[in-house]
Amino acid sequence: MRHWQEELAASVAAWDARGWPRPDVVVVSGSGLAVDLGTPLDSAPIADLLPFPVHAVAGHPLRAELLRLPSGRVLLSSRGRLHAYQGYEPGQVVYIVRLAALLGARTLVLTNAAGGIDPSLAAGDLVLISDQINLSGMTPLWGEPPEAWGPRFPDMVDAYSADLRALARQHAEGLGLTLSEGVYVGLAGPAYETPAEVRMLRALGADLVGMSTVLEVIAARHLGMRCLGVSLVANPAAGVSPEPLVHADVLAAGARAAGRLQAILRGVLEDPRLG
Repeated sequence: MRHWQEELAASVAAWDARGWPRPDVVVVSGSGLAVDLGTPLDSAPIADLLPFPVHAVAGHPLRAELLRLPSGRVLLSSRGRLHAYQGYEPGQVVYIVRLAALLGARTLVLTNAAGGIDPSLAAGDLVLISDQINLSGMTPLWGEPPEAWGPRFPDMVDAYSADLRALARQHAEGLGLTLSEGVYVGLAGPAYETPAEVRMLRALGADLVGMSTVLEVIAARHLGMRCLGVSLVANPAAGVSPEPLVHADVLAAGARAAGRLQAILRGVLEDPRLG
């Protein structure tokens, strides 16, 4: 399995040749969830940073922005992401995450739109991801990744940092918002789940279901990054509600939640405890 290490080394060199400062934090935004988080320094199509052709899904503009936060931190914001269901292999799906880590970023913040498996979750809820189940049938660690990237068998016990979740809850509470927590299960997609599959996932302990995130977190943890994940419940999962699942509804839910998500993430990213 290809890990793109030579291309990543070239991407690091190309980043420096642009004269861009290296990021401290990287944010990868899901469907309709790209928000403004700092003062723009520069931006480019994500395609300019990748050594392979890319094509976007609706709601994923695929643009990389370099931002300066008031604290002085530099943020790489990936507006949109690549998905395996588009035909990308795992090493391509996680390319931006690995690039950010090799540039020195130590924290990864991810947002996604998810189906709510837990019946107590309502469309529009923001949920901190406490853990994940990877049922995509894939991993970015197939083959032999470079030893310098991390251990061959990385520990995933603290896949989503408890400290970062506590930080997000504190900032949400300061805004009068409540964040629940849940387990996210990642499937390959792109078809939505059947009601029978949703019942199975609930029995496995999942609260949220989507088609992204799990590969990015595996790659990030392998490279020693801390991860914070926030899911927007875009709709109840199949069978939880009688309504059909429509991608346009996912984008509309993201637009409605954008202000709350932006306020929470700005607080987290500005907090000196972020490290």
